[in-house]
Amino acid sequence: MNEKEYKLTNVLILHGPNLNLLGAREPGIYGNITLDDINRNLKKLAENNGVKIDFFQSNAESALIDRVQLTMTDSTDFIIINPAAYTHTSVALRDALAAVKVPFIEVHLSNIYSRESFRRYSYFSDLAIGVISGLGAKGYELALQYVLHQNH
Repeated sequence: MNEKEYKLTNVLILHGPNLNLLGAREPGIYGNITLDDINRNLKKLAENNGVKIDFFQSNAESALIDRVQLTMTDSTDFIIINPAAYTHTSVALRDALAAVKVPFIEVHLSNIYSRESFRRYSYFSDLAIGVISGLGAKGYELALQYVLHQNH
């Protein structure tokens, strides 16, 4: 960012595969909150602070890549992404994020570093401004708080 005032006003929240099952899927790991609950809380926080927020969830890698590429023309200023299982497998989604050059924070509901060994590597973390892992749905809110703080 240069010295002139720059506000982050258009935020995209990307949810990867199986996050549509939150609330029912392994509540011991992911909690009882639903994806709709997460989105509703984020929307309220964004609207209360004058930020436009869009949500996109897909189980399909290609749909997530297409949505990331759309940020090149839709005025998205920032991305908050939970790549879910694609964290550990998707070079293609990583390449899309690198190509569009929109800053992002990587969020995970569970602590990926305390789980199975294959979940401990992320293809995204080295590109991300930050990573929030293991704080449940609060991680999304903290990522959005970061964006809101940039506006002050």
